[in-house]
Amino acid sequence: MPGDEARVGFWRDLGWRGEALAFRGLFALLRALGVERASNLGGALLRRLGPHTGTHRTVRRNLRIAFPEMDAVERERLAVDQWEQTGRTFAELAVMDHLTPEGGRVEVVGMERLHAIRDSGRPVVFMSGHLANFEVMAAVIMAAGVPCQVTYRAANNPYVDALIRQSRERYGIRLFAPKGDGTRELMAGMKRGDSIALLVDQKYNQGPEVEFFDQPVNASPGAARMALKFGTVMQPLSVVRLPGVRFRVTAHEPIFVPDTGDRAADVIAGVQAANRFVEDRVREVPVDWFWVHKRWPQSVYAALESPSA
Repeated sequence: MPGDEARVGFWRDLGWRGEALAFRGLFALLRALGVERASNLGGALLRRLGPHTGTHRTVRRNLRIAFPEMDAVERERLAVDQWEQTGRTFAELAVMDHLTPEGGRVEVVGMERLHAIRDSGRPVVFMSGHLANFEVMAAVIMAAGVPCQVTYRAANNPYVDALIRQSRERYGIRLFAPKGDGTRELMAGMKRGDSIALLVDQKYNQGPEVEFFDQPVNASPGAARMALKFGTVMQPLSVVRLPGVRFRVTAHEPIFVPDTGDRAADVIAGVQAANRFVEDRVREVPVDWFWVHKRWPQSVYAALESPSA
C-alpha cells in the first residue's frame, strides 16, 4: 500500500540509529578501558558466550574438516580457545590506533620488503587471511609508507559502517568497499600506483575451485588476476598474536603468478598458491584463524554427516 515502504524505511533507519548509538557507547567504553583491559574483556566475554551459540557448531565442523586426525578433546579445546581470540579482535577494533609499530605493540619481520615496495613506486597485491587481529597488517602497510587501498565488506548498517571506518581512519587506513567483485575500482587504484590489500580466505560462491585443507573450495580470483594483469606479485603478509596484546607481522617471500599465456590456468595457479599460503599459516597457529565462518561448500559439510565420516 502507498506509504508502506516509507514506514518500513523509517523504522529500519530508526533501528540502525539505535544500533549505532549502542555501538558508539561500546567503543567509548572499550577505549576508556585501554588496550589490555579492552582486549581481555572482549576475549573473556566471547570465550564464555561463544560456545553456547549456534555458530559453535560451525566452528566444530570446520575443525573436523581441517584437522580430521586431531584428537576430539584437543579439537574441542581449540574450538573454545578460538572464541577468545575472536572476542579480543573485535574489542581491539576500538583501540586499533594503539596497535601499530609506532605504538610498540607490533613487531615487523621483513619491513625491508615493504620499504622496497614503497621505494619502487610500483604497486603490489598484498594478500593474507583472517589471522589473529588481521587489522594489524593494514596498520603495518600504512606504517611502511606504501600507498594502498584496503578492501573490506561494508556493514549492513550504514551508521555502524561509518563508525568502523572512523576507527580505522585513526591509523591512516584508506578503506575501499567494492561493489560486486570490485574489479574496475581495484584496477583504477593500481593504475594510479596504489597497491591493494585483500583477504583471500572468504567464501566465494562463483570463484575457481582450488584445494584448502585437502578439500575443494571456491576462492576469489581477484588477487591473482590483479597481479597477473599488472605484471606484479602477490605479497603475502601474516600476523600472529603474542602475549600482552602484542603482535608479530611478517612480510613473506612474494608469490609470482605464472604467466604462461593460458590465463585461466595461470589465475588458478595463483589462487591455489594464495590459499596454500593461508593454510600453512593456519596450520602453524590454528587458534589464530577466524573459524566462525563457513569456508567450505555445503557438499563438504554434508560429507561430515555421512555414516563413513
